[in-house]
Amino acid sequence: MDFSSILRSLAENMLTPIPLCFALGIFSQVIHGGIKIPKDLYYSISIFLLMSIGFIGGHELAKEYHTNGISTIWMPAVVTLFLGCFTPISAFVILRYIGRFKIADAAGIAAHYGSTSAVTYAVANAFVEQQQHPANGYLPTLVTILECPGIAVALALGSVLLSKERAARTAKHGHAHAQDEGNLGEALYEVLTGQSIMLMAGLLVIGFISTLFMPEKGFAPFHDFFYSKGMIFRGALCIFLLEMGLVAGERLGDLWKVGPFLVAFGILLPIFHGFIGAYLGHLAGLNLGGCTVFAAIVSSASYIAAPPAVRLTMPEASPTLSITASLAITFPFNIAFGVPLYYQMAMLTGAK
Repeated sequence: MDFSSILRSLAENMLTPIPLCFALGIFSQVIHGGIKIPKDLYYSISIFLLMSIGFIGGHELAKEYHTNGISTIWMPAVVTLFLGCFTPISAFVILRYIGRFKIADAAGIAAHYGSTSAVTYAVANAFVEQQQHPANGYLPTLVTILECPGIAVALALGSVLLSKERAARTAKHGHAHAQDEGNLGEALYEVLTGQSIMLMAGLLVIGFISTLFMPEKGFAPFHDFFYSKGMIFRGALCIFLLEMGLVAGERLGDLWKVGPFLVAFGILLPIFHGFIGAYLGHLAGLNLGGCTVFAAIVSSASYIAAPPAVRLTMPEASPTLSITASLAITFPFNIAFGVPLYYQMAMLTGAK
């Protein structure tokens, strides 16, 4: 891997409006600046970004289906499902048996790292387009596929191990186990019907159907509004990253609480997952941009879908650990350094 190429990619990534807006948010928070993003605007932009990712994913998936059927999408989908199970398990094992975290905390953090960040996808997608290597059009489909399994696997693993731990301490094994199953079912329902999944999956279906059945002229206004290369999407992403910078800046103090192990975990695990994502993405037939974006989403951590699910299933899990790790450590790392690094990894695998 060429070190000069990495530095050049880092510079090209950092000196663009999207990551610079994130840095501005952190800087403003550190110096107690006056930047404030109205919450209603933030939520509106969140909805727009999720809808855009889903809609364009459905549009590109329909084009791919019309041209090649399912021949090019089935292998990436299988790889995505595999990684959706692998990433939370690897995170849990490292946290539990190397970091010596409690079961609930290890499962809670693993749920965040098993899921994905739609904003990280958007930033990575913008980066590869800037590099003149656009990703495969169906990548938003893989984002949607990856969103759920990681949370489900981590929560199921934690619930099973907690049940065994409680069974060793109390004679009320049947009652405790039943309660865990009920909580797990509610949590999975919460994830599947939550805003991020419903919007991305719903708009993916809408984009798919609309592309197949609407005339091109009638479809064009919707395409222009949602298309990720347009100024509306990128401007909204800048505002969203500014708000994320403000939130991350508020949590910088929490880094002292989580300890050096979790800081290292929040950086090294994404690199590990990113390389596996780039390599398996290449084997599944993704192009250079696709491998890069795929590695970015595999290495990202959720801070939208995962927290309510973890809170519902495992109230014992510390939100400070999981939110700080995902939002104050991994998210900034991926935005600033991770995406260019995954681009170099994808080149290393031979992706073109």
